[in-house]
Amino acid sequence: MIIVYGIKNCDSVKKALKFFKENNLEIEFFDFKKEQPSNEKIKSWVEKSSIDKVFNNKGTTYRTLKLKDLNLDENGKFEWLCKETMLIKRPVIEANNNIIIGFDEVLYKETFL
Repeated sequence: MIIVYGIKNCDSVKKALKFFKENNLEIEFFDFKKEQPSNEKIKSWVEKSSIDKVFNNKGTTYRTLKLKDLNLDENGKFEWLCKETMLIKRPVIEANNNIIIGFDEVLYKETFL
């Protein structure tokens, strides 16, 4: 099963959902606006990639919360990810016990087709 985590109005998530639909791949969508992933789930994403891949320091939420001023270390970033799902880079794709963060059509084709 492929699980796509994100929000529906995010451009990268829209591209991912379109890719899966066009390639007739069945997915489950986890909407950050409706549900909060568990701290364990976020921890597993960080362990399978890295805190800097999961933590979105380019988005509106990061700027609005003025997190740059806090000079966060890995633990600080993790705590914020658990408090504020909009800091998670999107989409997060889970499949076959692996994850892909962000939209990368070439990687999606290699992985799913």
